[in-house]
Amino acid sequence: MKNKLTLIQKNSLESIQKCDSSADLEQIRIDVLGRKGELTTILRTLKDLSPEEKSEIGKLSNVVKTSINEAIDNRKDEIEREILQKRLSEEWIDVTLDGTPEFPSDNGFVHPLSQIQHEIEDIFTSMGFSVLDGPEVETEYYNFEALNIPKHHPARDMQDTFWTEDNNLLRTHTSAIQVRGMEKNSPPFRVIGPGRVFRYEATDASHENTFYQVEGMMIDKEISVANLIFFMKTLLKEIFKCDVKIRLRPGYFPFVEPGFELDINCLICGGSGCSVCKQTGWVELLPCGLVHPNVLKQGGINPDEWSGFAFGLGLNRLVMMGYGINDIRHFQSGDIRFVQQF
Repeated sequence: MKNKLTLIQKNSLESIQKCDSSADLEQIRIDVLGRKGELTTILRTLKDLSPEEKSEIGKLSNVVKTSINEAIDNRKDEIEREILQKRLSEEWIDVTLDGTPEFPSDNGFVHPLSQIQHEIEDIFTSMGFSVLDGPEVETEYYNFEALNIPKHHPARDMQDTFWTEDNNLLRTHTSAIQVRGMEKNSPPFRVIGPGRVFRYEATDASHENTFYQVEGMMIDKEISVANLIFFMKTLLKEIFKCDVKIRLRPGYFPFVEPGFELDINCLICGGSGCSVCKQTGWVELLPCGLVHPNVLKQGGINPDEWSGFAFGLGLNRLVMMGYGINDIRHFQSGDIRFVQQF
């Protein structure tokens, strides 16, 4: 019986080394160590041996079984490494080489919204502003209540909103960054907060349900509308590289008092009237005004000591004016031909 066990071990190890697939290795394991395998069949005859022989043959069978299992596992690892090396040698690509017709390497394009955002950030940081960020999924407190828009306030009807199942919402404006900025900074300070916002509304040439804004705020002592106008004119002149005709109209926004609508002369039609300006010659660009005392209080700032201005700038419309784009829906179209123009 010893000789049979030794022969099984020898033949098995030789067969294992000749295998070139995991399936063949598994078949050897079944044929030798399985329920009906050679080694298992021999071990069933141990009942006919003496106690001394049973002990000796049992130990030897364990040695044989262990050596076969180890050989199968080792050969399996070798096969997997051989397969990997073959794939690496056949499929290897030097990614540092220049592109070829077989592997084109077209350069990517920075979206015009990203371009204008980076430009605005550079302009404002050069004037002493810091850039802040905030979550796109906001709480009702930051999006409404902290901005002087309590529940059941009529101003909430002005902003159709996407609500989530946990009673949060997709922010309707980047003004929520105002309060977060006041909580993190002690006056005096200057901050802007660029980001994506959402409105549940019908789309047309000048309206989209997903668009981009830059919120700005300056808190200091004795801030007036004159400070606001200066910074807005400076911003528009830097962006458009020319003096832009603007007008301020009284506007109601709960988080500023007094509040204004800042319009610019339509750069698409030159003021003669088109679909973008709705035939008026003017494009509503940004709401602005002096920060409401209630908003300052929500941010932990004493309105008797400090004052400030705030504005919300629509990036989409700014790009449309700068590049002569006549439909805001192009920005979200996913058409690579649109992006390639910039």
